Amino acid sequence: MSKSKEDSNIVDVLVVGGGVNGVGVALDAAGRGLSVTLCEKGDLAGATSSSSSKLVHGGLRYLEHYEFRLVKEALAEREVLLQKAPHIMWPLRFRLPHQKHLRPAWMIRIGLFLYDSLAKRNLLARSKKLITSSKGPLVKDISTCFEYSDGWVDDARLVVLNAIAAQDQGATIQTRTECVSAQKEGALWNVVLRNDQGKTFTVKAKSIVNAAGPWAVSFLDRLVDIKNPNAMRMVKGSHFVVPKLYDTDEAYILQNKDGRIVFVIPYEEDFSLVGTTDEDFQGNPLDAAISQEETDYLVDVVNTYFKTKITTDNIVHSYSGVRPLLEEKNASAQELTRDYKVELKGEAGEPVLLNIFGGKITTYRKLAEHAVDKLVSCFPRAKKAWTKEVPLPGGAFSDKASLKSELQSSYPWLSASVIERYVRQYGLLCHKFLTGVSNVDGLGQDFGAKLYQAEVDYLISFEWAQTVEDVLWRRTKHGLRLSDAQKQVLSHYIEGKVTSLQQRSEMREIA
Repeated sequence: MSKSKEDSNIVDVLVVGGGVNGVGVALDAAGRGLSVTLCEKGDLAGATSSSSSKLVHGGLRYLEHYEFRLVKEALAEREVLLQKAPHIMWPLRFRLPHQKHLRPAWMIRIGLFLYDSLAKRNLLARSKKLITSSKGPLVKDISTCFEYSDGWVDDARLVVLNAIAAQDQGATIQTRTECVSAQKEGALWNVVLRNDQGKTFTVKAKSIVNAAGPWAVSFLDRLVDIKNPNAMRMVKGSHFVVPKLYDTDEAYILQNKDGRIVFVIPYEEDFSLVGTTDEDFQGNPLDAAISQEETDYLVDVVNTYFKTKITTDNIVHSYSGVRPLLEEKNASAQELTRDYKVELKGEAGEPVLLNIFGGKITTYRKLAEHAVDKLVSCFPRAKKAWTKEVPLPGGAFSDKASLKSELQSSYPWLSASVIERYVRQYGLLCHKFLTGVSNVDGLGQDFGAKLYQAEVDYLISFEWAQTVEDVLWRRTKHGLRLSDAQKQVLSHYIEGKVTSLQQRSEMREIA
């Protein structure tokens, strides 16, 4: 039986927010048979979800705050995610240099034993103690490290891949579209949306999922007659990128005398990523930027541990993200829990509101599953949870080496470095812009560092990229490699391409 025109504008679930939690909920709900629309006022992963430390981890330091449930869930999810998305995630060994005046060896040993033991299926190597070499990157005063396993993730691509998967399941993904207001009308929400072209339209929804991240509390002010008793603390975390500090593949977790820790992580082949800080933040999360105090703090920690010294002049890029954390009385910014809260509101016969507060990138899938489990109490026809075993788009391959070999055979004219990047950014999705191409010239213009026109066109047409920042910092990390002049050329190309696609879309609507 077909829907009436009025019913066709009614969705089961309207998700507000295109960060990792929002797209995770959209995917889970759409796969359970619910009709889903997601709106995001900017780009996917445009705020907190592209500004993380890029780790899939249990959170070793959370054990000091007795958050055993959170660590256990995160470690279990670490294993799940490494299998679901082998292109954008991979195992990473961490070294914790021992400074006995900061944390005694017995405490670290106990922590690592718990960390290994809490993992449900430990697919990764267990922790161990090792003696450092005089040829290593650390200063000579450090003779001992403790080594353990966690994982790395391209956080922004994780969000985009979930959005692609949600769309494949039937969800509608609307970026650059803000939720202006929502009010109850009988059993439905009457929601006003406005896109970046100034067009306003209405959607009727049986439920709203508030996954607005740092805006989750302020978003509730746009909902008529909704009160929010929850208190959130906005905490800024900042990172910077420098030319790589050492040539090996491990990451470092550095203790500081104030009790905090700093990560140094191999990044994009030629760089090291350093972070993060924790400080309270007020204002618009989009305005967050690294302060001089944060920069000096991170530089000082790095220089305390490594033979290679850095200054602010070595920094090639920096970013800051604002994390919405659950408020705790008398807790410092670094002590606040990274756990999450999922809250369902709505009486019988009323439209439903589901609020998501807090969370961390490693547990996004579990958070989404938990949220939709609550939501489906209102949708008896919904199917069961399903996302645990299903690969994310592009990730249905056995291992990176095999995929590299396949691509080298299919596209022998591609350089090894380009194939390497395609494997870890797109996995099997790279066939979407490579199939039918017989030589490098067929990929079109090289905008710099082998970022070809065919790839850019794919990102605009299939991954919601609309600006040069979308392409250079969230879909890829080529912002580290292109000159200002090259960025300007790329920006003009993207603007023209996006404008052309928008004009065609408007003509189709008129027709």
